[in-house]
Amino acid sequence: MTTATPSSQSAIPCTIAFIGGGNVARSMIGGLVGLGMPASDIAVSEPDATLRAALARDFGVVAHAANTDAVADADLWVLAVKPQVLRGVCEELAQHAKRIRPLVVTLAAGIPIGAVENWLRTDDQRPPPLVRAMPNTPALLRASATALCANAHVSAAQRGRAQALFEAVGLALWVDDEALMDTVTATSGSGPAYVFALVEAMQAAAVAQGLPADVARALIAQTVFGAGRMLVESGEDAATLRRRVTSPGGVTEQALRCFAEGGLDALIAGGIAAATARGAELAAVFAATETASVA
Repeated sequence: MTTATPSSQSAIPCTIAFIGGGNVARSMIGGLVGLGMPASDIAVSEPDATLRAALARDFGVVAHAANTDAVADADLWVLAVKPQVLRGVCEELAQHAKRIRPLVVTLAAGIPIGAVENWLRTDDQRPPPLVRAMPNTPALLRASATALCANAHVSAAQRGRAQALFEAVGLALWVDDEALMDTVTATSGSGPAYVFALVEAMQAAAVAQGLPADVARALIAQTVFGAGRMLVESGEDAATLRRRVTSPGGVTEQALRCFAEGGLDALIAGGIAAATARGAELAAVFAATETASVA
């Protein structure tokens, strides 16, 4: 089940630490500052000196080389690091998490909440409130679609804070069942790549029909942009919008008939099913590796 919770910029806590200053973190920082959050209330740790300097210069945030310095005064941590380094980051910060009890948000694809809880758990056996988030790359344009899933320690107020954080870069919705995060990854997480693949195919087809490549690219890019806006802003579902631009016996109907005969719906369903299954496989491999390392 997926739910939305009302939130606002005011629900964002006073101090946020981003661990990792890559593209997604940068887009989120830009979104928060753009909404009016004081840059002085945002800290970021980034090992690359060039990226660190750019974050401080472009947004005015406090940039650190050390993770422990970034989280020192923060009550919300965003772990924006690659999955393969997340465990080390969590273990480094576990004692700080015990002392501060922050709301922790992880962006690492394929890493379940339980694993992060274990890495952050100290001798008191109480993991911090934890949110697993799956944004997608349009976060760079503040147009992300993000799914959120929380552990049992996250309060209603903290859910509002987490949602407000991701609403700074787009849409944010809650998924109650963490098992559905594999489907989220296969749908919205990977979705931009599917759209780009469709655009590639449309461009190639248009060029094959004689349209100049630059004209084809511009027309198709704007078409995708406009269609997306219609979906978001009209409140109508895709089927309704499709019917409105499909005149009986017309050009659009002919193309759609060809797509249907070629099995477009089945191809898309199969692709998302395959991506969902692959996500579950990777999670299982990760779990097996963790079990072996503990043993």
